[in-house]
Amino acid sequence: MIVQMILGSVMIILTTVVQGVFMITAIEMLRRRVTRKVTRSDFESTLLLSYFVLWLFVATIIEVWAWAMLYRLIGAVGSTEEALYFSTTTFTTLGFGDITLDDQWRLLSSFEGANGLLMFGWSTALIFAAVQKVYGYERRFSKDDSN
Repeated sequence: MIVQMILGSVMIILTTVVQGVFMITAIEMLRRRVTRKVTRSDFESTLLLSYFVLWLFVATIIEVWAWAMLYRLIGAVGSTEEALYFSTTTFTTLGFGDITLDDQWRLLSSFEGANGLLMFGWSTALIFAAVQKVYGYERRFSKDDSN
């Protein structure tokens, strides 16, 4: 049980760092492209937000793969495909249950489920803030231009 808790905690720290790095780069990209001096079309704004979302999704893919590689490393699953499938369903908290870990590793999967829930919540909050930033500036320009 202690080994699972340690491994789970290390993975949570690792995925939080990955998420943080991707967040910082996404926010920096957004800052450079969203200024008060430029009004974008709806298409340009949507494209910018799409890049933002896809970038955060890359972080999710890396995090899922990290968990999958841990499962392979400790021998909890039989193949890389099985590890990736199990990790994806666990990280998303979908949890089909068609693949389960042995008793000695099952606590570890609950760490991944909790980790995924937090990472998705973090990404969702960032996306919400990005939408407000991109479209909020445009609404202000439209009001300023009409005066």
